Amino acid sequence: MSNSFAALPPAFYTRLSPQGLNAPRLLHANEDAAALIGLAPEVLYTQAFLDVFSGRAPLPGGDTLAAVYSGHQFGIWAGQLGDGRAHLLGEVDGPSGPWELQLKGAGMTPYSRMGDGRAVLRSSVREYLASEAMHGLRIPTTRALALVASDDPVMRETVETAAIVTRMSPSFVRFGSFEHWAARRQPEMVQTLADYIIDHFYPECRGPRPGEKDAPHAPLVRLLDAVTARTARLMADWQCVGFCHGVMNTDNMSILGLTLDYGPYGFMDGFRLDHVCNHSDTEGRYAWNRQPSVALWNLYRLAGSLNSVVQDADALKAVLDGYEGIFTRAFHDGMAAKLGLEAWRAEDEGLLDDLLKLMHEQRADFTLAFRRLSSAVRGASQPFLDMFIDREAARAWLQRLLQRHEAVPRDAALRAGAMDKVNPLYVLRNHLAELAIRAASQGDAAVIDDLLRVLRDPYTERPEYARYAGLPPDWASDLEVSCSS
Repeated sequence: MSNSFAALPPAFYTRLSPQGLNAPRLLHANEDAAALIGLAPEVLYTQAFLDVFSGRAPLPGGDTLAAVYSGHQFGIWAGQLGDGRAHLLGEVDGPSGPWELQLKGAGMTPYSRMGDGRAVLRSSVREYLASEAMHGLRIPTTRALALVASDDPVMRETVETAAIVTRMSPSFVRFGSFEHWAARRQPEMVQTLADYIIDHFYPECRGPRPGEKDAPHAPLVRLLDAVTARTARLMADWQCVGFCHGVMNTDNMSILGLTLDYGPYGFMDGFRLDHVCNHSDTEGRYAWNRQPSVALWNLYRLAGSLNSVVQDADALKAVLDGYEGIFTRAFHDGMAAKLGLEAWRAEDEGLLDDLLKLMHEQRADFTLAFRRLSSAVRGASQPFLDMFIDREAARAWLQRLLQRHEAVPRDAALRAGAMDKVNPLYVLRNHLAELAIRAASQGDAAVIDDLLRVLRDPYTERPEYARYAGLPPDWASDLEVSCSS
């Protein structure tokens, strides 16, 4: 047990204890996540476990703190931010390496600004499920260990009840962690933080690559290069599953390229290129089709922070110039697999663009439209065509795809099986999260259990869970998520 982040200078954080929930109850514990830190399942249901992860007792051997950072929110410099409702308990070594444990919703910190430091059950259930859903989709993400509920009242748009979700990550350092010190004109602190991140997570950035000349501050340029590559591939992953983050502020961008801070996120139902999942995002800054470019904008802010130490701005810009190529290759590779293509060809751009345009115009369900392509490959095209109002237009596009398949012959069953391994049947749609929230508010975690079973392996069909694989019900169109989510 340790806390390597706590070894940084005291200006990086404030040591303080969580403010525990009253009469807490364990709503759910994640045995898969627990295994990552070597916890046996039976430990999760002890009073000692509940005491720690409800904020009522310290983590044995831990060093609890809240970190400071700054950032751009919706493209505007917001100044100092920080862990306003999160407490980093410590760092636990597991079979796959160290994991930081963080309580979200454990009370006020010096960085709460006007907030109350609490999280509500609604948002906590959504984060708990989302992190595991993304892991099941093989998308880099923070994880969730436990969900603790309480009857403590919390005021949002209405009075809700409090909860704490325990998040796990190798690190919670963000782009905004670097922006904080650059904005304060303290390049020595930028260097200190960069050294910490490189030593713990990017040791390969220390030395020059084969054939590369070393230069002053070259490790920071290599760090930006590594973060840029991870972020570009993360954006491709999001786009390929129809995921919208909702609040891609620089303080919500992980320096490790993880999906971080699940608030008003959403997996698209009816597809729109400019889909906005966050009701608070009135300008559509974080629409689905803007996410890759926003990520690059955020990387420029990170590069600007590193520029306070690295005087060679051209070297930093050269790294960022590689972002588009990395993203495009990853996105094309992902979409080629979804379409059943062995490899992406330049002419496939038109095939994909026409499909997305058709889906956009007819609001075809993103997840099911791609999933049902494998049925067409097996010879049953109707399930795919039923996703579209204009079935003839869909049929014409499908014929183009099948002709493209003929260019590289392959056994139909094998091709369809490969497509099913990359096109999920189950995603965490908003209405499914809402069902879990409603049950959880009554103390019932059965829906959470069911959803985790399918979301951990979203590619394998389970007839007994067909209710989680269908189109959203009519009432789902009334659901909205916002920054309070």
